[in-house]
Amino acid sequence: MIARIWHGITPAAKANTYLDYLNKTGVPDLRETEGNQGVYVLRRLEGDQAHFLLISLWESIDAIKKFAGADVEKARYYPKDQEFLLELEPTVTHYEVMVSP
Repeated sequence: MIARIWHGITPAAKANTYLDYLNKTGVPDLRETEGNQGVYVLRRLEGDQAHFLLISLWESIDAIKKFAGADVEKARYYPKDQEFLLELEPTVTHYEVMVSP
């Protein structure tokens, strides 16, 4: 299994609205992609910023390509992301899952 990890930062005042947006866009897209094995959205409030960590689990790199395209290291964004995010980080990271529940 492979974990795909994306990080983004919003103003804290927009954190709940952005979470709603994620739940209408990225989360369903991830879950509906063949080969996806789960999605976690984590949030940490830090002063006037909210950090989001989105972890999606995949059966293979080929499955990730169905969601991300050929360049699996490139972050995928949605039309209104730039209204919330303080910057659009260009890449994601991947890890092999060595232990899971």
